[in-house]
Amino acid sequence: MIRNKKVVVVMPAYNAARTLVTTYNEIPFDIVDEVLLVDDASKDETSKIAKELGIGVFIHPMNLGYGGNQKTCYQAALDAQADIVVMLHPDYQYTPKLISAMAYLLESGEFDVVLGSRILGGKARSGGMPAYKYFFNRVLTFTQNLLMGAKLSEYHTGYRAYTRKVLEDISWKKNSDDFVFDNQFLSQAIFAGFRIAEITCPTKYFKEASSINFSRSMKYGAGCLKTAVVFRLHKWGIYRSGIFS
Repeated sequence: MIRNKKVVVVMPAYNAARTLVTTYNEIPFDIVDEVLLVDDASKDETSKIAKELGIGVFIHPMNLGYGGNQKTCYQAALDAQADIVVMLHPDYQYTPKLISAMAYLLESGEFDVVLGSRILGGKARSGGMPAYKYFFNRVLTFTQNLLMGAKLSEYHTGYRAYTRKVLEDISWKKNSDDFVFDNQFLSQAIFAGFRIAEITCPTKYFKEASSINFSRSMKYGAGCLKTAVVFRLHKWGIYRSGIFS
């Protein structure tokens, strides 16, 4: 705990058997109270390894998608009475060593959401981020900042931490079950006026790290743009969206 606030790490997992132990071993258990993993119908031994590590495991009998996985993660964290929730991918693409920094920022009461930005440090490309992903990341982020009136360095990181209030107030259950879930959630946080902090997060791309292909990246990008446009139209009262209501 951090000053009597319970810190829970949630892991949305799919075929993470090869990297789960490495990721788990770097979690700072001096502040983390509980780790929960949702296995989205993996075809490997993700669940078996997680149970051997003592992680609380939830198993989807069928694959529900990245967003569907997170929905189970966040509900499980709320049920576990978490005050601070950190989403950590078990594929070791994001270093668990930043959990403490993210949790303390939330505990301070100055922020409601913390993002681990791969862009802030200026080394995303040297860390292995493909050129086309870096380009579209920057273009999408620039466009989304314009449409949503924010000043974030990146909307597309999968390393995030939230206070309990954010999870209780945002209608994240209405979001997509696909990869655009993250972007919708962040847009909802901006719309609701939650205070967002960013910290530098090193980029790690390697064989075992999960990554969507080019065609799915295009679909994701289109979904992000749609979310930003809907955000602006909802703000202007031209179009009412359920995810921002």
